[in-house]
This record gives sequence, structure tokens and C-alpha cells, in this order.
Amino acid sequence: MNPFTYIDQIDALTPEIPPDSIVSRTIVSEPGVRVILFGFAAGQELSEHTAARPALIHVLRGSATLTAGGQPHEAGPGAMLVMQPNLPHSVVAREEVVLLLYLYSNPPD
Repeated sequence: MNPFTYIDQIDALTPEIPPDSIVSRTIVSEPGVRVILFGFAAGQELSEHTAARPALIHVLRGSATLTAGGQPHEAGPGAMLVMQPNLPHSVVAREEVVLLLYLYSNPPD
């Protein structure tokens, strides 16, 4: 088993994003972290919810409104949102957006 994974163009792994859809693909599933690549068509949203684990959202492409703890943030490529467990949050794609979601078993360092 290889002790590392290298991905040159991670957003290229995004499945085709049909109109009015959200697609996802698990990229990493390890004991300490799960990494999921999401693609949102313009106008799609994940309504407010919580996660039992610490989480991090990293926007790769496009733009979205990321709301955490009731505070909206206009996020574009390179934006990152780090969240503690059980924090209410939501995502609204203003245009087609690709992001990574990291779900940690333990708080990130």
C-alpha cells in the first residue's frame, strides 16, 4: 500500500454537474479524516444543518455564500471555513461551485 496519495488537479475529479443538482465524491476516507469533493450547480443549496464532527470547507472554483453560526460569508476560490462540531451552517451556490469538505474525527491542529 502506498503511504501517500497525490492528486494534481483535484477539481478535475468533480463529476459533471447537471443543472439543478449537487454531486459529490469521496476522495479520502481514513480513520482521522474524510474528504468529500462537492459540485453545486448555480442556485443549489444545502440548507442549514450541523455536523457532529469538526469540519472544514475549502472553495476550489466558483462562488457561494457560506453561512456559519448565522454569519454569511461570500466565498470564492481559495476561501476556507473551519467549523467546530454542531455549528449550524449552510451553503448556497451563487454560480457553479466546487468545494472540498473535510470531516475530522478529532479537531484539526
